[in-house]
Amino acid sequence: MNSHSSPDEPATPVRVSTGRLADGEQVQRLLTEAYERYALVHEGRVADYIPLLAQASPDLFGLAVVSVDGDIFTAGDADYEFSIQSVSKPFVFALVAEALGHAAAREKIGVNNTGLPFNSVMAIELNDDRTANPMVNAGAIATTSLIPGDTADAKWQFIQQGLSRFAGRELQLDGEVYASETASNRRNQGIAKLLAGYDRMYFEPLEATDVYTRQCSLNVTVTDLAVMSATLADGGINPITQQRVVSADTCKRVLAVLATAGLYEHSGEWLYDIGLPAKSGVSGGIMTAAPGKGGLATFSPPLDSAGNSVRGRRATTMLSDVLGLNLFASKSAE
Repeated sequence: MNSHSSPDEPATPVRVSTGRLADGEQVQRLLTEAYERYALVHEGRVADYIPLLAQASPDLFGLAVVSVDGDIFTAGDADYEFSIQSVSKPFVFALVAEALGHAAAREKIGVNNTGLPFNSVMAIELNDDRTANPMVNAGAIATTSLIPGDTADAKWQFIQQGLSRFAGRELQLDGEVYASETASNRRNQGIAKLLAGYDRMYFEPLEATDVYTRQCSLNVTVTDLAVMSATLADGGINPITQQRVVSADTCKRVLAVLATAGLYEHSGEWLYDIGLPAKSGVSGGIMTAAPGKGGLATFSPPLDSAGNSVRGRRATTMLSDVLGLNLFASKSAE
């Protein structure tokens, strides 16, 4: 079969999800092949509900894989910086779960998939406990409100430093994105006030929303996201700096929530097709963790109707198959 006959066909025979990541030469070859194949895809639309994001070039496309051993493989626009947006959510949840303990984090935030869109207000009203999960906006803002610190600035510094440890370098705020989002985040402010009315906010709601907006405006590269994902995949140790960021138990809990809710109401479809915990963001980034193996990240601004990067989803599907990353792939004994 011609490996280029369909954009969604595996390039090589599918590997089974056992052992370590494939050898570096093969990883780089397949990453380059994925880039060359899906760079030709011109579907989807760049997000425009945050005005500044609408200016992103639809041609941007970057891929990165980082192994738990610290090997880095990239293709395309791997050094281009973009705002992390919702991909920040699992890492901030990890910081809170580490600080409070996973049981308290679950009780205060919730962990169940809402089955509703990421910015749903109805999801709060339909849940008797008025909790959601840390991957949707309501749960994410509540998560940010639980970050250690008595002031908004203290919470912000804790988040910036924590996410920088995940990335292995100091991450910087994109002031223009922050200003653009601040001018258009009234729905998030309303969600925070609703949660406060149910005693599910743990800091002043508008200040917590502002800190959440700042965390979403941190700049990253697709390589950063792969390093951050690999840190979760390796039990909390950053494979580049070799520093422990969070505990292995925290990683286990975060990956579980990512698997069930990381792609919002489409998480089941993602898990069915790709078989890995992941998180997408409106800038076009997707982080995916392969426990025990490493992190995979993609970046491409054009999104599908579900708000996920078109090229990113296709590339992740291919690479999960051909690199044997799918957690559910197995074979019978021979």
